[in-house]
Amino acid sequence: MPKATDTRPDPVANVRSALTAAGAQDTVRIFADKVPTAAAAATVLGCGVAAITNSLIFELDGGPLLILASGAARVDTSLVANQLGSGRIRRAKPDLVLEHTGQEVGGVAPVGHPRKLRTILDTSLQEHPVLWAGAGDHNSMFSISYEELRAITNAEELQVR
Repeated sequence: MPKATDTRPDPVANVRSALTAAGAQDTVRIFADKVPTAAAAATVLGCGVAAITNSLIFELDGGPLLILASGAARVDTSLVANQLGSGRIRRAKPDLVLEHTGQEVGGVAPVGHPRKLRTILDTSLQEHPVLWAGAGDHNSMFSISYEELRAITNAEELQVR
């Protein structure tokens, strides 16, 4: 019996393309072991967990909201909703994440999605000269500065905790 093939585009290739299309360097690193959490990534990269940029998809008014938050922070959704002047923000279900990013939970990148997502950038990330973010799957990360990340994602800067 023939094996089913995955027809989705390669999420890491999409991230690489998005980075270079935005004028950023392709700094994607692929690891032998999975790095699906900020703690796992920090260990492999030899950096503090606060320099890991988690790409978290939330649901706001029926649509996706991408929050780029420090791996050392838990997003205060009430605080973010109040700052945005909007209703309740809820963590998105995995199928909504995949639909809007083309990437699975634990490997979501700030870029490389099928469509532009409304994006919030955690201002506490400014404290780190080098940030690391997921690059589309559980085995890859890329490095970038805060200012470059803000520019290529067109993110709104907010306090998220």
